[in-house]
Amino acid sequence: MRLPRTHRDDVLIAAAGLACGLLLWGFGLYTQGPSSPLPDGPVVLVPLVAMTSLALVRRTMPRTALLAGTVAVVGDQFTRGNLMTVVMFADIVYAAVVYGPPASARRIPVTTGLITIAVTLGFLAWFQEPEALLIGVVTALITFFPALTGAVVRNHRQAADTARLRAEQTALLAEMDRRQAVIAERSRMARELHDMVANHLSAIAIHSTAALSLDDPKTSRDALGVIRENSVDGLAEMRRLIGLLRDTSGHDEPAAAPTLDGLDALVRQAGLNGAASGLTFRLVDDRAPGADPLPAPVELAAYRIVQESLTNTLKHADAGEVTVALHSADHGLTVQVTSAYGSRPGPRAPGSGAGLVGMRERIALLGGVFEAGPAQERGGRIWRVRAELPVAEDDKEPSA
Repeated sequence: MRLPRTHRDDVLIAAAGLACGLLLWGFGLYTQGPSSPLPDGPVVLVPLVAMTSLALVRRTMPRTALLAGTVAVVGDQFTRGNLMTVVMFADIVYAAVVYGPPASARRIPVTTGLITIAVTLGFLAWFQEPEALLIGVVTALITFFPALTGAVVRNHRQAADTARLRAEQTALLAEMDRRQAVIAERSRMARELHDMVANHLSAIAIHSTAALSLDDPKTSRDALGVIRENSVDGLAEMRRLIGLLRDTSGHDEPAAAPTLDGLDALVRQAGLNGAASGLTFRLVDDRAPGADPLPAPVELAAYRIVQESLTNTLKHADAGEVTVALHSADHGLTVQVTSAYGSRPGPRAPGSGAGLVGMRERIALLGGVFEAGPAQERGGRIWRVRAELPVAEDDKEPSA
């Protein structure tokens, strides 16, 4: 069995106690008179050596040290007595409470208090003199008060450990909140960047491919015109986003966000971009004229959904009509975009699926319903994107 390693402070306490005890013995200073049961001589050093040896394990084996120390201090009463033996025993009682298990820390102060009362009453009944109370005071000084001091110190240490643990947990929660905020902000920035730029880049890719594929000067000029227009618009959007990211002024005022009033221009731009692919675009808005404006997050989400859906039609839709429909109801706003579905010949822009992911995330943040996929109608197979954006009554903005 491997014994636990002795703490450096315990070695210093044991050495100091042994040195002081030997010094007292050398000067012939004892705690009792010459009428002790055991004869004078080195026998008084036996309890002292035993007690200082136990001080080496006061921190690692506190209960064992307390039990053996009790035997040693009782044995010291049968000799002339050494003051350092009693002092070292008081330190062992203190260490048993501070470093011992919780059960010992609760029981030792109560036990030493009862022992002090019992010793005081016993000697008072035996001697029947007031001086017998001094024996009770000495007993309390070497047993009860060290145990009580140890209990106070242990409680303060436990309170400090609890406060430190609470502070670490708070710091951990704060770090987790910070990371979640960073992740959420990065996701929002990715959605905004994709929705703002993907439409322009898709049109550029389609028209540049058409210009390279068709040997027609007029078609090439038209394609280059569309490419330039989308390049300028895309560059403006990128500069606006970069400006927002670099803004360190600390202003809390939100930047201007697109609203549903800009859908007409968005659909017209999509018509210009998709004309070469045989696409026509139509906006159907059955919202009541003069109705209260919707909350800004709802209008932004609806605008981005239409924008991304139009971008996808430029990439993948067959030639035909693309319908953008807005329907206002009591529960909120419904946005639906339908287009012809099939295998379209001619140039296409590559897609990664990030657009559908971004639309689902936007709707999920608002607690709405999102559907995207092929469907069957009388005119044939279509691709339908449908989003239901809920609006609570207390969220509606008053009209100006």
